[in-house]
Amino acid sequence: MNYPTAPRTDLIDILHGVAVPDPFRRLESADDPATAAWVAEENALTRGLLDSPLRDGLAARLRELHRVPRMSVPSVRGNRIFYTENDGTRAQAVLYVGTGSWGLGAQSANPAAVGQGLETRVLVDPNGLSDDGTTAITVFEPDNAGDRVVYGLSRHGSDVQELLMHDVASGTALADRLEWVKFASIAWHGDGFFYTRYPQPGTVPADQEQYFCQVWYHHVGEAQASDRLVYHRPDAPEVVFEVNVTSDDRHLVIGSYQGASDHAEIHVVRLPPSPPGGFGGTRKPPFDDAQGGPEALEGPDTTETEASEAQPLVTGFDAGWHFIDGRDETLYFRSDAGAPFGRIVRFDLREAGSDAHVVVPESTDTIVDATVAGGRLLVSSLRSASSRLTSWSLDGADERAIALPAIGTINGLGARWTDARSFATFTSFTTPAAIMVCAADALVPIRQTALPFDPREYVTEQVWYPSKDGTPISMFLVSKRGNNGSPACLLTGYGGFNVSLTPSFAPSDFLWLDMGGVLAMANLRGGGEYGDAWHRAGMREQKQRVFDDFVAGAEWLQSTGRAARGRVAIEGASNGGLLVGACLVQRPDLFGAVVCRVPVADMLRYHLFTVGRFWIPEYGCADQAADFPFLLRYSPCHNVIDGTAYPPTLVMTADTDDRVAPGMAKKFAARLQEATAGTAGGPIVLRVETRAGHGAGKPIEKQVDEQADLYAFLFRYLTGTSASEHL
Repeated sequence: MNYPTAPRTDLIDILHGVAVPDPFRRLESADDPATAAWVAEENALTRGLLDSPLRDGLAARLRELHRVPRMSVPSVRGNRIFYTENDGTRAQAVLYVGTGSWGLGAQSANPAAVGQGLETRVLVDPNGLSDDGTTAITVFEPDNAGDRVVYGLSRHGSDVQELLMHDVASGTALADRLEWVKFASIAWHGDGFFYTRYPQPGTVPADQEQYFCQVWYHHVGEAQASDRLVYHRPDAPEVVFEVNVTSDDRHLVIGSYQGASDHAEIHVVRLPPSPPGGFGGTRKPPFDDAQGGPEALEGPDTTETEASEAQPLVTGFDAGWHFIDGRDETLYFRSDAGAPFGRIVRFDLREAGSDAHVVVPESTDTIVDATVAGGRLLVSSLRSASSRLTSWSLDGADERAIALPAIGTINGLGARWTDARSFATFTSFTTPAAIMVCAADALVPIRQTALPFDPREYVTEQVWYPSKDGTPISMFLVSKRGNNGSPACLLTGYGGFNVSLTPSFAPSDFLWLDMGGVLAMANLRGGGEYGDAWHRAGMREQKQRVFDDFVAGAEWLQSTGRAARGRVAIEGASNGGLLVGACLVQRPDLFGAVVCRVPVADMLRYHLFTVGRFWIPEYGCADQAADFPFLLRYSPCHNVIDGTAYPPTLVMTADTDDRVAPGMAKKFAARLQEATAGTAGGPIVLRVETRAGHGAGKPIEKQVDEQADLYAFLFRYLTGTSASEHL
């Protein structure tokens, strides 16, 4: 390959006495003219390799496969249900509200009644807000009566959100607009809501605007300038807050998380009762000085009734804590404190300083979500990396199982303490995400969906294989029924941040499966599939175990004949991009092709960009002498070896990714191209997207374009087939 010449320097950093070359540092700057020119040449090279009638056929089939409805987790308010849905014909999902007495039949074991009487209408359609379809709804939260809803908009795939409001009855937009929001958490109280945001630009140094999360209160109908700062931690810039209000509207619960970690501290604020009609008219929200630090922002005068100060309930950042709900001075949480697989506990606020009381004890299932529904606990857990759903009495004495439609995943639960109906959004490898009513003993979909394939033609199985140190690792395999021989296999993984990879629907999978390929998804250490100990086993200095688990999976696939030798491709994004990048440089002989998407590829500098400091608890930091050696040992950018015949590799990123800095992907691709030049390896291909971020909110057509490139690459360089007979 005749690769474009990347801007190169002789720059060498001295880190803890070690000389570390960084020859492609200029590629970190997207505004550098030399970088921009190089990216343009790289994209032109990629287009020249991938554009073909084959790719056109793949894109056409992908558009057909995407035309299935996929629904979000719902929010329920009385007889109203709010959710987003994309039927595959629009660039972005639309926010709907449904009303009626529907679904009650399912509670009385009459599944045929589910969906009857449900009337839905569009509440917010973001598809007309941008010419290229890159404006997406990222979050929504109705008020307690379901009369208004606040929702977040993201543009061009950015993590930055703008919060807006809609009146449900009239269907009209309200004037409220809130800026400087990322990773929004929203909780209604009275005639307004608590929300999380970041400092107004200019109030902190520009390189700090990604940090110093804050909790504010917004009064509906007022300008953001009148909002009150409620809580912040100026001593801990990497802390991220989550806010919830108990179902009886008496307590604000603030979870403080160390960046992307689940480890939390919990503070509770006792709220004054909402006056009749809420805090309407000229009355202001009941907060005076901001809690948590001396840098309180001044605001309007308070009412005569003020909230109490934030009182600590859990301190120390020693374990994961997630609020479920609360009522009558009792708060429920799920936590892995002293229980790696998780348990449900409650605190009685009337017992000052009391310990948590166990309600649902730890088992060998990993608890991942819970809510209180109709006066009972609804608990979603993982058993062997797929979902299980149970209902418990609030004292934990009565447990009931709720059957799921198949081996799959509960994406989330929609219910409130006193509601008669509760819901779960369910998906599997062959089931698009759909809202289902939690009936007496089973989940029942609110409607049936026509699919552009027959789910019965595909087989899902779970296997186990030994890692390098003998640890058993589980892996899901999906194939088309009757697929014999030793086909090509696409292996994916993640292995980090306590994230669980579980069965879920992806339209593009069927393109691969219908052409005889096998999909493999490995549950690596570092993930959350098997509890907190499983996660910790792949963190920081233990990260090499994650790569060993993944490599062992590829070896097992070939040694057992599940995949032909030399025909295993690996794929991963973000932390999964780090995974495949590290495995590529450690075992270039093992893989037939590699797809490395939006990777964290420079482990010595990742913390200097975007929100990278949030990931320090997971990875460690090269600024620390104790962390530097293990980060250097596996950092993909720093372990590429000249003269190595690296396999065909597609590196994908987006210039507007404001979560994982795209400069890391560019440096990694440039280094691989340099090292592979003159060998029989490659090609090394870089694809840089524009007007799309890390992945969330990507419009359907951009998804189709990306997936068509990915599979055109794999069919050309892994399978060696045109695959045209299948299209």
